[in-house]
Amino acid sequence: MTSLIADPVTAAKRRLQSTAAAFAARYPSPVRELAHPPAGSGLRPVMGNYGFPVLGHILSTLVEPLDFARERYEKFGPVSWAGGVGFRVVQAIGPEALETVWINRDKAFSSTRGWAPVIGPFFHRGIMLLDFEEHRDHRRIMQQAFTRSALDGYLDLMRPGIVRTVTGWPSAHGFPFYTAVKELLLDQAAEVFVGAVLGPEADQLAADFHDTVCGGQAMIRADVPGGIWARGLRARERLECYFAEQIPARRAGGGTDLFSMMCHSRSDDGERFTDADIVNHMIFLLMAAHDTSAIAISMLAYELGRNLGWQSALREEALASPDDELTLADLDGAFPLLDAAFKEILRMYAPAGTLFRQTVTDTEVAGHFVPRKTQVAINVYASMRLADWWPDPDRFDPGRFLGGADAAPVHRYAFAPFGGGVHKCLGQQFADMNVKVVLHQLLRHFEWRVPPGYRPLLSWGTGPTPADGLPVTLRRRAHR
Repeated sequence: MTSLIADPVTAAKRRLQSTAAAFAARYPSPVRELAHPPAGSGLRPVMGNYGFPVLGHILSTLVEPLDFARERYEKFGPVSWAGGVGFRVVQAIGPEALETVWINRDKAFSSTRGWAPVIGPFFHRGIMLLDFEEHRDHRRIMQQAFTRSALDGYLDLMRPGIVRTVTGWPSAHGFPFYTAVKELLLDQAAEVFVGAVLGPEADQLAADFHDTVCGGQAMIRADVPGGIWARGLRARERLECYFAEQIPARRAGGGTDLFSMMCHSRSDDGERFTDADIVNHMIFLLMAAHDTSAIAISMLAYELGRNLGWQSALREEALASPDDELTLADLDGAFPLLDAAFKEILRMYAPAGTLFRQTVTDTEVAGHFVPRKTQVAINVYASMRLADWWPDPDRFDPGRFLGGADAAPVHRYAFAPFGGGVHKCLGQQFADMNVKVVLHQLLRHFEWRVPPGYRPLLSWGTGPTPADGLPVTLRRRAHR
């Protein structure tokens, strides 16, 4: 029987990080203004402190990001600053602050500059990292790859692999659910996004993609042989070569995978992507769709594994459908409980948990003065876990999103897992389809649970990510 606790190496690493974070948090760092507001502006200064020398508060944000963010919110309000490895970062938290940055009415916030020091070397010129008119033009072309007919084609490609993989999972104690979902989605990315046949080519793509994502999350950001950063850079180079070599054949072909669709997509004005654009967008989209879906599916399985009443209700809904394999039309409101559970997991564990901008001019956020060249972190994760907007915010309750629930007025950005403004996630419908099709199979074929009191060790990727593989007890259902 496999243990239902984290492996010793993961647990030891987490204990070391927690100890270091607790030690650094005790450093007596004085509270200061980020900058003094202009005379007569009526704006308040952004308050905060740097934290531990050089490192700032980076350890706390990695070990306990939710607790750290909520503590800063209680102490400083919706806009505060903290140190982060040599520079200052302003945290925007809460719906008013999020709306200001996302809507970006005065074009004061640059996505390109905000993301450059975070993931720029690995995902530069991906759609999320573009600004203003260029972002608008690229988005108009890319929209053709996310129409309903395109999504239908992706689902046709996805469905066999999801059914084959999920129904092939074994009954097991300590089944590493997150690890298994990551493998499923990496295979899916190779087949559906790239159109590669599973085998050595797909395996190499998956490995390079994994190393590229890890590179963007490296603590030591230097091109040192053998390091995570260096490994990510080499993987990015191989992905660039792979996609560039494939483009001529994809432009000439009629494939329905995302790569082929990107090669054929045109705006209403007839504009299309250059080869370099396609390479950059494909590498970014692989990360954006894969990593966020893996988090959402895994954390939904976790919450259903400890809220068995909700799991049973969702299973009854799934079994009421005569079809084992869903179509896009089936997902349009036919499964209200699954839809509500998915929204609740997005609220609790925002897969795109922190987004970055940099100010290109002096501006204001929620009445606070933010000077030019300030790094801004949009804290989506903590914003949807504030008691100001969500009663009992740490409780899993899909009923919040069901008809007849308390409809107390809330801010339009109190629930915004896919962002807002012109940068709102273009792949929202793809993510919705992906998560629900996997969960439909899981609910119909398995029952599962986690031990009482079990909490996954969460690290930080694109959002809160199970570092322990998320072990669950998985049991195949005898009758469907």
